[in-house]
Amino acid sequence: MHTARTQQDLIVLDFETSGMAPQRGDRAIEVGAVKVNDGRIVDHFESLMNPGFRVSSFIEEFTGITNDELRRAPRCEEVMHQFSEFIGGAPLVAHNASFDQRFLKSEFARIGECKLLRFGCSMLVARRLYPEAPNHKLATLVAYKNLPSQGVFHRALADAEMTAHLWMEMEREVCQRCQVDTVPFEVLRGLGKVSPKKIADHLEKVLSFQSESLMLS
Repeated sequence: MHTARTQQDLIVLDFETSGMAPQRGDRAIEVGAVKVNDGRIVDHFESLMNPGFRVSSFIEEFTGITNDELRRAPRCEEVMHQFSEFIGGAPLVAHNASFDQRFLKSEFARIGECKLLRFGCSMLVARRLYPEAPNHKLATLVAYKNLPSQGVFHRALADAEMTAHLWMEMEREVCQRCQVDTVPFEVLRGLGKVSPKKIADHLEKVLSFQSESLMLS
């Protein structure tokens, strides 16, 4: 049995937000993230974020985050400076990553932060590896693969932890399929962008990477 090893830090993150569109003024109201290294979670970051306005009753009910909690929370800008230090230059993973990427870019822009963001999407990769799953929502995949779960969804840290377990499970499955010990982040990320008919060809890159690594060692 092969165990995937992440040779560099990987940050898995999730935002809870006031709405869907940062370009229309929606803000992040909570961020949660875990740092993964060597196939395990080694650190975490979590904070509510005060957006400077009240969120709707729908968002309060959906997330369980109240306006009173947000009023007492640090401002978004303060949290994002701290979060920038936490992620450093590590590659990033999120479930439905395009959503989190939009908010991360928007919040970073507000503090003048310009980072090269390398995002992998666990949802897109799961669609390629688990086409037979009922759907590819995070909760469904956690149950489908019997992954660790606190039973709480739509809170940032809990969702980030479950996404990390899903990503590590997909790493393990690719390692087993290819009979290798390591899957490069770029290869697993790229799996979410290839046609289902070209998955086998794409996974040959894992074997090529492993062969090159052995030759250089």
